Amino acid sequence: MHNFEVIVIGCGHAGCEAAAAAANLGAKTLLIGLNLDSIAWMPCNPAVGGPAKSHLVKEIDALGGLMGLAADATYLQLKTLNSSRGAAVHALRAQSDKYAYSQWMRQALQTIPKLSFYQAMVTKILAKEDQVIGIETSLGEQIYARAIIITSGTFLEGKVFTGKQTQQAGRASEPAAIGLSASLKELGLSLGRLKTGTPARIDARSINFEQLDKHHGDKIPSFFSFLPNRPLLEQMPCYSTRTTALTHQIIKDNLMESPLYAGLIEGIGPRYCPSIEDKVVRFADKESHLFFLEPEGRSTNEIYLQGCSTSLPIHIQRQIVSSLPGLEKAHIVRPAYAVEYDFLRPIQFKHTLQSKNIKGLFAGGQLLGTSGYEEAAAQGLVAGINAAKYVLNQDEVVFKRSQSYIGTLIDDLVIKQITEPYRMLTSRSEYRLNLRQDNADRRMTPLGREIGLVNDYRWEVFEKKNQNFKTSLELLQKTRIKGNAHNNAILESFDQIPLKENISITLAELLSRPNLNFEIIDKFLPNEFDSPAPRFELETEIKYAGYVQRQEEQVQKLSGLENKLIPAHFDYIQLKHLSLEAREKLHKIKPQTLGQASKIDGVSPADISILLLSLNSNYNN
Repeated sequence: MHNFEVIVIGCGHAGCEAAAAAANLGAKTLLIGLNLDSIAWMPCNPAVGGPAKSHLVKEIDALGGLMGLAADATYLQLKTLNSSRGAAVHALRAQSDKYAYSQWMRQALQTIPKLSFYQAMVTKILAKEDQVIGIETSLGEQIYARAIIITSGTFLEGKVFTGKQTQQAGRASEPAAIGLSASLKELGLSLGRLKTGTPARIDARSINFEQLDKHHGDKIPSFFSFLPNRPLLEQMPCYSTRTTALTHQIIKDNLMESPLYAGLIEGIGPRYCPSIEDKVVRFADKESHLFFLEPEGRSTNEIYLQGCSTSLPIHIQRQIVSSLPGLEKAHIVRPAYAVEYDFLRPIQFKHTLQSKNIKGLFAGGQLLGTSGYEEAAAQGLVAGINAAKYVLNQDEVVFKRSQSYIGTLIDDLVIKQITEPYRMLTSRSEYRLNLRQDNADRRMTPLGREIGLVNDYRWEVFEKKNQNFKTSLELLQKTRIKGNAHNNAILESFDQIPLKENISITLAELLSRPNLNFEIIDKFLPNEFDSPAPRFELETEIKYAGYVQRQEEQVQKLSGLENKLIPAHFDYIQLKHLSLEAREKLHKIKPQTLGQASKIDGVSPADISILLLSLNSNYNN
C-alpha cells in the first residue's frame, strides 16, 4: 500500500467532506471505510437541513463543499420552514432519496484526482513521539500518513439494541469498529459513551394514506447550493399521524422491556430527538405526539416514521405502529433500534479539530459528540481543510463564532463540556441575526476562495451575484422619493402616511419598515429588480441592518462580563424566558459567574442575555 499525506477513517458525511476538502487542497488522501457501498449513507432520517442545520449546509456549499450540491441533486421534497417568522430562522429542508444521495456523493468523490478509496477496518493509530505516522488495519497491514482524520460516526465499539437483544454493530447489519477505541485510549485520549436511535421503516403499500394528513413541498423550491441551474425534480408528499391513548398505554405497560429503562444502555441520548418511550414518560401531560411519514427514495416502498424512535422489542413495536391512525395494518420492513457507541470528548481538540496532544490527529462528526448529518459534514470540512494545511505546511484555518454557524458549532464543541449529543440550534449563536442562510455566500465564499476550495467557476458566479447585490443595494440607498401627489398615492395604497412636500426618504428607508415588502419598491422602480436582483436578500439585509448593529453592540458588552457574579441563591427556575434546558442545568450546576454560566452546554447566548438583564434588574453586582 502506498503512503499518503492524509488518511480519513470513515466514509459518512463527515468523512466525505473531509476527504474531498483535503484532496482538493492538494493533499494525497485515502478514504478508508468499513463498507464502501454505504458512502454518505443516511441510517436515520434521509433528510438534509431544517432549523439551523440549513445554515450549516449553505455555509458548507459557500466554502466549496459537497453536501448542498448532493441534497439539491437528490431531493424528494423541498420545503422552507419558519417562513412566517424572521429571516434569521428561515430554514430549508430537503427530504432526500437516500440511495441517490449516496450514489451522487460517491461519484463526486471519484472525480477528485488525489483521492483514493480502501475498504478495511482500522484497529490502531500508529504514532511516534506524540505524532501520528499512520494506521493499522484488522488484516495487520500498515498504511502511513502525516495526518489522520477519524470520522467513525457511531461505529466505535458500537452496540445495537432491540429490546434486550443486543449485537455489536455500528448500525443495523453493519459491523462495529473494534479495537480503535483501545488504541485511542493508549494515546491518552478520553472517551465517553453516547446513544442514538432510529424508527422502524414501514411498507408504504400497507398504509392507509387516506386517513393521514398530506404535506407538500414548496411550489417554487429554494435550493441549498448558491450555484445556478439547480435541478427541478418531481416532488413527493409527506404525511403525518398522531399517537393515541392506546399507543401511550402500550408503551407504559412495556417500559421495562426497553433497554433504556431496564438500565442496559449506559450512553446518554439526544435531548432533541428522544425515543417515543422517553417522550411518553417525560411529557406525561401530552395526550398525543406527532409522527411524520416520509419516503426514503423513489425506488423503494419504505417509509420513515419520524418521531417514533424506539428500542422496544419488535413485538411491542408492531403494537405501537398498529395503534396509529392509518397504520392499523402497517407492515414493518426494518425494526427500530438504539445504538450505543464510544465518542471522543471534544474539549481535547483545538478549533482546527486537531488533537491538543497528538500532532496530526484530527476528528469530526458523531465521534466528537454531535448528532445530525449537517453537523458532521461541517466538522468534516473543517478537519479536512486543516489536515491538508498541516501536511502542506500552510497556515491553519479557524472559523469564528461571529463569522458562521460552523464557527459556533466548533467553538461550542471544544470549549463546553459535551455530555449529550450536540445539535445545532439558531439560539446557540449570539450573531444569528447576521448569520442567516440567505447571506452565507457573502460571508463564506471569499474565505473559501482564500482557503483554496472555491474554484474559478464558483468564484465567477459569486462575483457576478455579489456585484449585482451591491449595485442594487446602492440604488435603494440612493434613490429618494419626495412628497408629491403621485408618490403619496402609492404610499396611501400601502396604508402609509403621505410625505410632506419638503420631505423625502430613500427607498431603503421605506423598505426597512416592518409592514412593507418589495412590492412597494416595484411601484417606484418598475422592472428594475426583475432579474437577477436578489430581492429577498436585499429586503432582509435592509430590514435587519439596525438589529444587527444593536446585536453587535450587545455582544461587545457581554464580552466584558466574564467575572460578573451570580448570587448563590439566584432562582433560575422563575426565569420563564430561559429555555427549559438552561433552567435545569443552571439550577443543577449553580455557576458562580456569568462567564461560567456561558460555558455550560445547553445554555445559549440568548439565555445569557436574559440572565444578564435579570441580574442587572434585581442585583447590584
